[in-house]
Amino acid sequence: MARRLPSLNALRAFEAFSRHGRMTLAAEELGLTHGAVSRQVRGLERQIGARLTEGPRNQLILTEAGLRLAEAATQALDVIEAALPVTAPGDPRTLQVSCQPTFAMKWMIPRLPGFVAAHPDTPVRIVESNGPLDFAADRIDVAVRMRPAGDLASADAEVAPFMDHFIGPVVSPELARAGVDNVAALLSAPRLHTRTFRTAWTEWAAQAGLALPDAPVDREFDHYFYMLEAAAAGLGAAIGPWSFVQRDLAAGRLVAPLGMIAAPARITALTPKAGARPGARRFVQWLMEEGRASPVPPTAQKLAAQ
Repeated sequence: MARRLPSLNALRAFEAFSRHGRMTLAAEELGLTHGAVSRQVRGLERQIGARLTEGPRNQLILTEAGLRLAEAATQALDVIEAALPVTAPGDPRTLQVSCQPTFAMKWMIPRLPGFVAAHPDTPVRIVESNGPLDFAADRIDVAVRMRPAGDLASADAEVAPFMDHFIGPVVSPELARAGVDNVAALLSAPRLHTRTFRTAWTEWAAQAGLALPDAPVDREFDHYFYMLEAAAAGLGAAIGPWSFVQRDLAAGRLVAPLGMIAAPARITALTPKAGARPGARRFVQWLMEEGRASPVPPTAQKLAAQ
């Protein structure tokens, strides 16, 4: 008898949403738009004749039926993934590189054509992640992570620091021209935050030796790239890592009126302790070369005295 199954694409979209709790994050994982994931979930509900989510569109939660289906779908997809054949040594499968999405968007991908041109036989796939990982279980070859400068050792990974980390306030050119170009004005401007790193302003102020007053307005965004686009649109001041903002600064979309200060961290490339594939070693070497060639930021001086 034929199996009574709904669309597997719709089921996959629903399962991703159930894990992340947000259509946006599920869309990023699957390489789809928010609307496409939402339509898949709605279509799945129509196919099975049951509501899987409830609540406002921007705060959807799973119904009881949704919770049961999500648990079963995750288990089923885990079983399928575990049963996939292990790639044989020397198989030129796609190189999986895990990194924070804004770093990929703003720093890595603009430079990636250079690697592709030099190594056309090493296909690369960028995978969004910034947390703990299991190289084997997650099928990751290289992971780009921020690590404390004084703690670069790892029990399960080879760590290759390839770039220093700098941070500083950034604003739109219009705000800078309007006078938001000094310490007092920046600290009294609307303050932009990203949900993924809520302490950025506090950490910058501590490194700069400044007392951080309460902001007149706080605006929070889900992702770094949303926050940086908000800064470019003139919605306030944001703390931008140099690696995220250097291209926007060069293009004049953002201004760093106070320059950048060194943060106690390094941007590193991690590979499995048990041994990296040849393609992964080539990619890490490329990251090292690109890190050395990356421009140095304008540095901040005597902020506390301003």
